Amino acid sequence: MASSSTFLVLAALLALLAGQVIASDPSPLQDFCVADKDSHVNVNGFVCKDPKDVKADDFFLAANLDMPRDTTSKIGSNVTLINVMRIPGLNTLGISLARIDYAPLGENPPHTHPRATEILTVLEGTLYVGFVTSNQANRENKLFTKMLNKGDVFVFPEGLNHFQFNPSPHKPAVAIAALSSQNPGAITIANAVFGSKPPISDDVLAKAFQVEKKTVDWLQAQLWADNHN
Repeated sequence: MASSSTFLVLAALLALLAGQVIASDPSPLQDFCVADKDSHVNVNGFVCKDPKDVKADDFFLAANLDMPRDTTSKIGSNVTLINVMRIPGLNTLGISLARIDYAPLGENPPHTHPRATEILTVLEGTLYVGFVTSNQANRENKLFTKMLNKGDVFVFPEGLNHFQFNPSPHKPAVAIAALSSQNPGAITIANAVFGSKPPISDDVLAKAFQVEKKTVDWLQAQLWADNHN
């Protein structure tokens, strides 16, 4: 009877530990794994460069993040992303960085990062920010918003639709964001829905948005700006 109880306790502990292992990302098995972008081996990420060939420049980028960016696009923003494609040493480290510049009344339009949580800090100006929850049991998608000033911090949970808007008609704004992936990805909602190649059927979009097909056709004919660099 005692051995049976012991077995049940051990089984419960193993199940708990297994659940924790499955629920978390694996830790790196070495100090670093600098991306070998010349390798033709396909893996989830990048193959490691031979450690003997690694240099300090593999972890460095003269990104000039102290310099203002061009925000003259239609949406009035510019995202400068520093990810594994620009710093090979970020491979397997699960982090990246972005500077976002906003023109007066500019915005970083509704978008998602399919592989990352984002934490954003305002360096200059004011930002109206928010995110929307996934579909809930009560059929509501709840909106969380906040007005941020210089020095304020806000978190956007992984995969959720979010945005930032500069409400000032006279002053630009600047923010720095950290993301929990070496390659967070970005899906700008309007671009993906109305600017896909080839286009999504206007029958599908007219039904989804409950509008006339000519409205969808007009939206699909627009030039959807990409503010990511």
